[in-house]
Amino acid sequence: MTVWDDLVGQEKVSAVLEAAAQDADALVTAAAADEPLPEASKMTHAWLFTGPPGAGRNQAARAFAAALQCVSPDRALGGAPGCGFCDGCHTALLGTHADVTTVAAVGAEILVKDMRDTVRKSFTSPANGRWQIILVEDAERLNEKSANAVLKAVEEPAPRTVWLLCAPSVEDVLPTIRSRCRHLNLRTPSVEAVADMLVRRDGIEPGVAVAAARATQGHVDRARRLATDPAARERRAAVLKLPLRLDEVGACLKAAQELVDAAAEDAKQLAEEVDGKETEELKAALGAAQGGRLPRGTAGVMKDLEDMQKRRRTRTQRDSLDVALGDLTAFYRDVLALQLGTRVAIANTDAEDALERLARASTPESTLRRIEAIAACREALDRNVAPLLAVEAMTMALRAG
Repeated sequence: MTVWDDLVGQEKVSAVLEAAAQDADALVTAAAADEPLPEASKMTHAWLFTGPPGAGRNQAARAFAAALQCVSPDRALGGAPGCGFCDGCHTALLGTHADVTTVAAVGAEILVKDMRDTVRKSFTSPANGRWQIILVEDAERLNEKSANAVLKAVEEPAPRTVWLLCAPSVEDVLPTIRSRCRHLNLRTPSVEAVADMLVRRDGIEPGVAVAAARATQGHVDRARRLATDPAARERRAAVLKLPLRLDEVGACLKAAQELVDAAAEDAKQLAEEVDGKETEELKAALGAAQGGRLPRGTAGVMKDLEDMQKRRRTRTQRDSLDVALGDLTAFYRDVLALQLGTRVAIANTDAEDALERLARASTPESTLRRIEAIAACREALDRNVAPLLAVEAMTMALRAG
């Protein structure tokens, strides 16, 4: 199994990355042997991966990082880098390789203080790998200062440093940054490709795999979670019942509160799993005795950790809300399809009765207004509007039609 096997429905992107990894391997080999560098290389120092949610931007970037760090002995016999089994591939895929640094947004933005050490590291030589790789999973969340820090590093990179930036679209990245990157656009994988992956890689029953892939419209991670997590299926079922409940103002406000509470519970569960462990590990690193007081002068470090954890809880809550809003959008898209006289590619086949009921009770124009209300809620959340206020405005708009 090579590193490219995780890229569902991205054959063209895999071929480009595999060719670049082979050229990168040749570059390292030539430099080590003090030979002339090969010409017309497909490898470059900065890459921009774009595509819709669920297409696998981060997975593609991580697979490429693993191929660049591949140390398989088969390469000497003409094998392509990216075996998936060697120590370089394995640690890069797990995120533990010393020369693969991953940057992800903890809160709504990637702050400049989160990038300083990373940018500094990008100018150093690899410690034990073949390349120094910086993978920015949420490049669209770089704020002005952190984006400028990245720009300086991308403009004048070290010889063995590679930047891998991931964002929904090229417009989400500063023009000065994207102009210095090679752009790869991933497409949404087909329902069939995602279902086949769930069956082959996760052992999911074919019927369940197809239903999960269709319900999530080709979003790989959500399809896997829906197929394997009963709690995720319960939350989705509750969201799909929401449109039929919005007959009164009180029901709208109650539904909004339930959506926000469910998202807050997700954030709380993550905090319970991670925050306590992080806090204890930091206290131990700072030299605090078990259950004892922190050494003098370390309060600021603990405050930074608490701020980071708070930002992560906020983002987790909003990401959970976004999943629910995505399910609602797909629901009303299906309603619109029925109103326009087509049943092709209905995503929510398990809620067909509710779809038909709403399709008969409203018009295509009102359905479009409801879809726009959900989009407006998402935009409000991106602008840091209080979640309950944004969702209440949405449920009231869904009721009005």
